[in-house]
Amino acid sequence: MSASKVEGKAEKVVPMQKSKFVKKTASKSVLLGAAFLMATSSIGPGFLTQTTVFTQQLAASFAFVILISLILDIVAQVNVWRIIAVSGLRGQEIANKVLPGLGIVLAVMIVIGGLAFNIGNVAGAGLGLNAMLGLDPTTGAVISALFAVFIFIFKEAGKAMDKVAQAAGGVMILLMLFVAFKTSPPVGEAVINTFAPEQISWFAIVTLVGGSVGGYITFAGGHRLLDAGIKGVESLPEVNKSSVMGILITGVMRIALFLAVLGVVSQGLAIDADNPPASVFQLAAGNIGYRMFGVIMWAAAITSVVGAAYTSVSFIRSFHPSIEKYHNWIIIAFIIVSTATFVFVGRPVNILIFVGALNALILPLALGTLLVAAHKKEVVGTYKHPIWLTVTGAIVVVIMGYLSVITLVEQLPQLF
Repeated sequence: MSASKVEGKAEKVVPMQKSKFVKKTASKSVLLGAAFLMATSSIGPGFLTQTTVFTQQLAASFAFVILISLILDIVAQVNVWRIIAVSGLRGQEIANKVLPGLGIVLAVMIVIGGLAFNIGNVAGAGLGLNAMLGLDPTTGAVISALFAVFIFIFKEAGKAMDKVAQAAGGVMILLMLFVAFKTSPPVGEAVINTFAPEQISWFAIVTLVGGSVGGYITFAGGHRLLDAGIKGVESLPEVNKSSVMGILITGVMRIALFLAVLGVVSQGLAIDADNPPASVFQLAAGNIGYRMFGVIMWAAAITSVVGAAYTSVSFIRSFHPSIEKYHNWIIIAFIIVSTATFVFVGRPVNILIFVGALNALILPLALGTLLVAAHKKEVVGTYKHPIWLTVTGAIVVVIMGYLSVITLVEQLPQLF
């Protein structure tokens, strides 16, 4: 009798332990997926182009730009992810609680910005397959779009998206580090300039921040965690780790590409202005390097296509029950529209850089709104947002707001 009771207890305990293990594993997978989604969303064709062009212009001094942008990125992301997690609301819902109608304004800005970026992302995917396999860029763009669409046909689209982001991110980082090693960059000079730069470009800082955490990218990871059910004050330690991890993944990629370009520039080799990043890889490792560029460009572009479509549509999901119900199909429509537009619209280097800078305008508006919301009980309840995060977040809002306007006014005539 007693043995039977003990046996019965054992039978009850084991499934519970297994359930906890499965849940913990799933949670880790989602957190890693959210970090990679945010990182790979920011690592697109514009990222590759911006980093290459600015390294050409600033040489080793670009290391300082990377450092400052990473600090600003981390402050912005930790603030946004925490407030989304605590409130259990998406960005547009929080904005509407701060000021009725503001969420609609924010959603429109992000959807338009996301669509503009996605046209460039689709184009980049086509160029990636062209470099990798020799396919016509338009054909490559259509094939890539079909791949992205296939992800959202799955019932478990979120999990599929996480896996694609992690796999593509890992491949990009490994290949980029290999090319950086091949070019033998002056690392010592880069380290010195990280803290004592010979020249400073505020436009480069604004563009990098805008490209890394501006626009839809600001909310990519936070919305992914929310959709996966990770929210509440108890989830904050994990949310913090995931947000910082996303920025660090972006940082590793940025540093690796910077060093690869710096190695080429320091050797006095000429980079092709028509396709700067491709030129760097070809100069570093010949035809194999060019094929590797194709792999990186395609991986960067396809993950950005997925991230831009998913996050942009997440901003209109709460506006109508039908959008919520059919959001995967709306994401697919978003990708199709981006691809169709690419057939008729070119994506020159200057446009990619300009959109990154323009996207930076969304960051101060979005972050400023969420910081106000973080101190409203109807949004966050009894949660107390850390003073240091509020202060540093406010500093980022002021800096990015001011610099975004100034640099856009100064650079607009030069870009066009």
